[in-house]
Amino acid sequence: MNIEWKEISMEAEDTIKHYYAMEPVRNCELTFANNLLWAPFYGTRYGVVEDMLVFTSGEIGDAVSFPLGNGDLKKAVDGLTEYFKGLGKPFELYLVSPAQFERLEELWPGRFQVEYNRDAADYVYESERLISLAGKKLHGKRNHINRFKENYPDWQYERITDENTEECVAMAEEWKLANGCEEKGKKHEEFCVTLHALRSRKELGLQGGLIRAGGRVIGFSLGEPCGEDMFVVHIEKAFGEIQGAYPMINQQFAEHEAAGYKYINREEDMGAEGLRKAKLSYAPVFFMEKGIVTEKGIEP
Repeated sequence: MNIEWKEISMEAEDTIKHYYAMEPVRNCELTFANNLLWAPFYGTRYGVVEDMLVFTSGEIGDAVSFPLGNGDLKKAVDGLTEYFKGLGKPFELYLVSPAQFERLEELWPGRFQVEYNRDAADYVYESERLISLAGKKLHGKRNHINRFKENYPDWQYERITDENTEECVAMAEEWKLANGCEEKGKKHEEFCVTLHALRSRKELGLQGGLIRAGGRVIGFSLGEPCGEDMFVVHIEKAFGEIQGAYPMINQQFAEHEAAGYKYINREEDMGAEGLRKAKLSYAPVFFMEKGIVTEKGIEP
């Protein structure tokens, strides 16, 4: 089987969203905005197999994402099996959720195995708790916010618009210098994605919000709906030296942009110790696991 791999661009939006609408998935990677923003860095391309959407990534190699859509999953996996044989490489699927692995098990009992990566698991929270910060576990967050409000009584929350986008860009530039993002690497890539997301916010359907203190932007966030009852926060930036800036943008963005959703997905920690500690401190209600599927007895 040959798969026609295509570049992810704005011209691909209708096709990709067509398949996402068929099978909503609560996975931070599986939104069109995320696909487009990160494609240049991961070498991500998309294809269609038996009327189901799949991705491949240059960073991962020849692995293919779990097929999405209303097509025949058995035919799609059979086609992918031929595809891997044609490459002379073992079968390998990535971004596979536990529910998706169960579907494979139902069709081919005992044929496949899955290995989940803790570093790649999305942190999912109840929206109401991120907004209210109620309970003993989040007492510290409430204290940080109260201190912020005391220190900056003139603080304001605003939605990101054409009028204030460039202020967010300027804040991101300042944040970049303070966080060592000038050199090539993951931090620099994240900064490039942040600028692209800010300036393409409307085209990509992203919702944005910012916090001001003393009249200047000191934090902002960008996100979008993901699945049927979840909102995903793709980007969050604040000046860490300002006490309470991060808890404040986190809480305000949830209140103003995600209150209508049951859950908020704040993406993975990528194995970074500090980021893991910060995400755990908000008491996630569950993790969105993502695994690699291979055939048993065959080394990938």
